Amino acid sequence: MIIQFLVSLAATLSFAVLFSAEKKQLFFCGLTGALGWIVYLICLQNHTDNAIANLIATFALTLVARILSAVRRTPVTVFLLTGIFPLVPGAGIYYTSYYFIMGDMSRFSQYGISTVKVAGSIVLGIIFGFALPQSLFNGLSKLVHKD
Repeated sequence: MIIQFLVSLAATLSFAVLFSAEKKQLFFCGLTGALGWIVYLICLQNHTDNAIANLIATFALTLVARILSAVRRTPVTVFLLTGIFPLVPGAGIYYTSYYFIMGDMSRFSQYGISTVKVAGSIVLGIIFGFALPQSLFNGLSKLVHKD
């Protein structure tokens, strides 16, 4: 699990560089993605459905992004967009497209439905994470930055 943590941190950090995140935020972008991936792995190890594991991991990732946003005084999108990178169902999208082009409609449907479930879970995780009041995170920022 440590290797997966480090690889997801490096992958997310690399995506943050491509996304042009500020240099002082790069490590935190990578940390956000790595924490989301670890939550996802823990859910899978506890025999959670893939879509539910993505929902829980995205919710945790959104909370971490909002906390870092308040503490680092940076827009939440910097951490959220880069941090979501490991959870995006890239292989599912690829195989859905591949089987559609190859004319294998049963596998196209199978991968397509699975990919849509995961994508929907990611969206719901973000929505649930943003449903919490901003005042919780503003209070955290005030604790850290006693201006």
